[in-house]
Amino acid sequence: MDSLIIIATGSLVAVCGSILGCFLILRKMAMVSDAISHAVLPGIVIAFMLGSDLDSAWMLVGAGLVGVLTTFLIEFFHQHGKLQTDASIGVTFTWLFAIGVILVTYYAGDAHIDQDCVLYGEIAYVPIDPIILSNGQVLGPKALIVLGGVLVIILVCIIPFYKEFFLTTFDPSFAIATGVSASLWHYVLMSLVSITTVASFESVGAILVVAFLIVPPATAYLLTNRLHYMILLSCGFGILSAILGYYLAYAIDGSIAGAMATIAGLVFGVVFIIAKYLEKSRRIAEMEELSLASK
Repeated sequence: MDSLIIIATGSLVAVCGSILGCFLILRKMAMVSDAISHAVLPGIVIAFMLGSDLDSAWMLVGAGLVGVLTTFLIEFFHQHGKLQTDASIGVTFTWLFAIGVILVTYYAGDAHIDQDCVLYGEIAYVPIDPIILSNGQVLGPKALIVLGGVLVIILVCIIPFYKEFFLTTFDPSFAIATGVSASLWHYVLMSLVSITTVASFESVGAILVVAFLIVPPATAYLLTNRLHYMILLSCGFGILSAILGYYLAYAIDGSIAGAMATIAGLVFGVVFIIAKYLEKSRRIAEMEELSLASK
């Protein structure tokens, strides 16, 4: 049962990350997820200072607000500072992460707020960390329930407004001309990325979240140029990585999150080779057709 819970948790992270990651890849903003995973640290510390409880809902609220602030600052520096997107990301997340490190040093040194909590997490502990109501009733693993709620939020935002996300991703100018606010949907997407990252960092680790936000969508991008197919393929690759990663970790007695991320990279490598082979075969076939047509 514990194995099923761990795999289900990894799969939920994979699906949440894969859906959002497709839009990030196409918008050339894949590393925003990495920036958010580092920049939320000051929000976590401030929330801890206010609530003095690592299990408090204020932890998610504080980290989520800083995650949204991170995306705003990245866009602000890019638009008004004439910086390239990658430079804006680098400036923003290093600055905020450094502030978080200082706050940890002075105000939360005795709490478990460190790289293990924020970056690595431990997905193996998910089955033994349930939500328990005041009457003693156990609802189930906290991470599984929280990530399930995050997936519902993502689907509620993406499915009804798929056209808006599609237009603002591929042609923001046309979207604006048709009355669709590119800025609004950009911040909605970034808020969803922030929520996903924050909801996942304590249980599965931000590193695994970043891996699932980038690698499965990049893998799917090699195989299709249709967005809805890309999303479906990405989710499939993510779930496959979660399942195979768990059994790899079990076989080598290693980090489950690390094994899942490793499998995601291996799947990307295999698909990359296959995609290159198919592309080469297609080009050879086209050249043969042209040769026959010229004769």
